[in-house]
Amino acid sequence: MNGQTDSLFAGSPAFDKGYLPRDGGHEIYYEQSGNPDGVPAVFLHGGPGAGCPAFHQRFFDPSFYRIVGFDQRGAGKSKPHAGVEANTTAHLIADIEALRAALGVERWLVFGGSWGATLALAYGIRHPERCSGFVLRGVFLGRAREGDWFLDGMGVFFPEARRAFENHLPEGERDDLLAAYHRRLTDPDPAVHLPAAQAWMTYEASCSTLHPPAPRNDGGTASPVALSLARISAHYFINGFFLKETPILENLGAIRHLPAIIVQGRYDMVCPIVTADAVHAAWPGSELVVVPDAGHSALEPGIRAGLVAATERFKEKLG
Repeated sequence: MNGQTDSLFAGSPAFDKGYLPRDGGHEIYYEQSGNPDGVPAVFLHGGPGAGCPAFHQRFFDPSFYRIVGFDQRGAGKSKPHAGVEANTTAHLIADIEALRAALGVERWLVFGGSWGATLALAYGIRHPERCSGFVLRGVFLGRAREGDWFLDGMGVFFPEARRAFENHLPEGERDDLLAAYHRRLTDPDPAVHLPAAQAWMTYEASCSTLHPPAPRNDGGTASPVALSLARISAHYFINGFFLKETPILENLGAIRHLPAIIVQGRYDMVCPIVTADAVHAAWPGSELVVVPDAGHSALEPGIRAGLVAATERFKEKLG
């Protein structure tokens, strides 16, 4: 192993993959890899709408874990692509539980970063008896202040990225960025929604690492990932992440008895450390690992090393 992912496990081919039919016309794509008889672990991707990355399984020892990854509604290979109808946090929680039952899993380690951490906690609060523990990264709780930070606050540290994000819109649409982007991202015309999707994804990516990547030279063409990420994210943002009636921090009591390791970049500008610290303070049995030289991305060296160390620690707890 070398290069960007040199602290990760070698990948293993999927031993099972398929689609799980769900309500609202959705079909959830999933894969299983690692040890078919191993300790189950489920990977919850971020976004919302980013899709499960190909490297998701490499945070886990494939000889020990039975690794389940899936694309949430509208993301990745799930169908319909970038669909926002019948797509809420409650739907996603129900999908996780339906997938668990379909795969015959009794309990599993729940691993999630960014929005995936939000979903991991929301799922755990709803189904604590199905969770053996949690590995969380770049914690996000879906509160209004966190959404406002993403849309406006990050510009304190990345003013050029924030300015480009704002300047994508005509001057008359800049008073309410979220409403304007949501309107454009849900417009049926690709000439409207694709450039908006690329602008949203570029803004987020520009703020996600301690050392920002080199600017892309792709002619501004939006990828399928950009469309699902941006459209579904805007849909969740504008609806308060569908968590207003069940705020996470106030309901952590349901899972405080379970072990949790939180890996957090000190300079995470997408999901600032104050949120991870609040979860840790409200969860006395949790462990907070602060990576001193990292931002938000799971693939920054210190973050990926911390996540692998966390799944290795859980081998002792779950073996």
